[in-house]
This record gives sequence, C-alpha cells and structure tokens, in this order.
Amino acid sequence: MKDDQVARVHERLAARPELCPVAFGEGRRFGLWDLASLTEGALGECVDPVSLTVSSEKRWRVRLGSDGREHRRDGDFRRRYWIRSPGSRNGSGPVGTIAVDTWPVGVGAVRVTSLYVHPVARRQGVASAALDMVYDACRAEGLRGFRLDTHWTWQPTVRYYLGRRLWVTSWKHALGFAQLSDLPAYAVREGEGGEVTFLVACADGESIPLLVAGNDGGRLRLRETEQYRRMRDERDAVRVYARATLALHLAVRGRPLVRGEEEWTKAHWSCDIGEPEGLAYKIGVFERVARDSGWRVESPYTVMSMRQDGV
Repeated sequence: MKDDQVARVHERLAARPELCPVAFGEGRRFGLWDLASLTEGALGECVDPVSLTVSSEKRWRVRLGSDGREHRRDGDFRRRYWIRSPGSRNGSGPVGTIAVDTWPVGVGAVRVTSLYVHPVARRQGVASAALDMVYDACRAEGLRGFRLDTHWTWQPTVRYYLGRRLWVTSWKHALGFAQLSDLPAYAVREGEGGEVTFLVACADGESIPLLVAGNDGGRLRLRETEQYRRMRDERDAVRVYARATLALHLAVRGRPLVRGEEEWTKAHWSCDIGEPEGLAYKIGVFERVARDSGWRVESPYTVMSMRQDGV
C-alpha cells in the first residue's frame, strides 16, 4: 500500500509545472548537475553544470575520487526532476534538480536526494518551493513527509536546513533531517546571557519551551523544562529529536556540546542520534573522514576534532 502511495506522490509531482521529470537520455545531463552539487559541497568550488565539458568533468571526478563516481542506473530507485523557475515556459532551461525515492523509508516517509539550485537562481525560494511540493504531495497521499541527508562539512547546506526548521533525526553516517507531520513546528531563541531555548508549537498556537542550553565555563549546560519532563511516551520522538536538533543548532553556533567527563565517556552510546555528546563525537569523525577524502573542512566548532582524544 505504501508503495502505491509513493507512486501517487510522483504522479502529483510530475503534474506540477515547476517540476519536469528527467526524460530518457537525460541521465548524464542530470549527473553533471549532481557533480556540480558535490564539487561545491565537498570542495567549495562553484561549477556551472551547463558549462562542464568531458575533460573538465573528468578532472573533477578524479579530484573527488570514489565520491565522484557517476551512478547511472538508479532510475528504479528514485525519480529525478528538473526544477523550473516560477512562471518559466516549457522551453526554458532548468534552474535546479531534485530526486525522490520510489519507496517509503521508516514509517510512511520518502527520501529526498539531489536537491541543487544553480547559483544564478538562488535566494529566490526555489529549493524551499521544491521541498514544499514534496511535503504537500506526501501529505495528500497519507504519508508523513520526507527525510534527507547532508554532510556536516557542507555548512551552507546544514544551515539552510536548520533555517527551514527541519528536525534532526540521525547522525549515523551523515546528518539526517526530516519534515514529518507528527513533528510540530519549532523555534530556537537566543536570550540574554547567551542561553538558547528550544520551543515547540502546540495545537492552540502557543509555543512551549522544552530545553534550555547555556555555556558553563566552556562546557554545555542543558536544562530540561517541566513541559519536557511531562511529555507522554507517545511523544518520545519529539523528546529525542528535540535534543538532537538543539545540539546541531548549538554546533553551528560554535557552542559547547559536552557537559562533562562522565557524559563524554558515554558519547559513543548516542553516536547515531540522541545526546549532544554523541553529535560532538560524530562531528569529530565526520571532519576526520572529510579531510582524509580531500574535502574542504571549515568547521565552526574547531574543538570537536580534539574531542576524539578526550575532554
């Protein structure tokens, strides 16, 4: 049943004038846009996918190593779309790309990949509109929403997803984000003294604080509110994802993620999702792997890499 729902999601997406399914024979062209996205994210080099030649493509793929390999046979696993600018005609060229899997992940969600907007079309809401279309199509077919991944070292992308208030749902192999119908809207507010408060919206329109984070002599001070402690078991996902989402908001601000020696010794227990020390541990891993792969690493939280050897 869920596969049928995803199929209908794609029918809705293909009917949108802002999206155009990638036609037979356009796979290589789409791959060049994927390559431009990878080159910018991993190496910090802005490449025009339209201007890539065979020789320049090869140079970038060689420089990216195994990460730059072209994947041509993925049509059975996801549907790829060109993103058109609002009001564009059929003859107009694309301004971006997005792909959506053909089967659900988890409990009733779809995975989004290959989200990329050409530099000349950025800051016009193109990516946000595409994600909204995916979410609306999922909800119209009874699915919960979407999930997507990105890399910690791709800081502009990480900050974009946090700015959209996507929830952080994993950090096992990369940073996992989601917009799901059962996860409420949230806000992150920084107050006097540098304290950061994580709030969620209620049905009555009010926002309630769940977690408050501060800096205590270079260590993280994390306080649970009464509302957080009173949450029922069925809201356990909100409790877990609230901690993870706040932790990432703190990390991009360069704020501490380690509370103390005892918590740090247990960091590996939450290296997939959960406690802030788990994210601190994984960021150190992410940065080391990125450096070993020749990726650009510009971390706002330089202490992270030293956490591997202890606090």
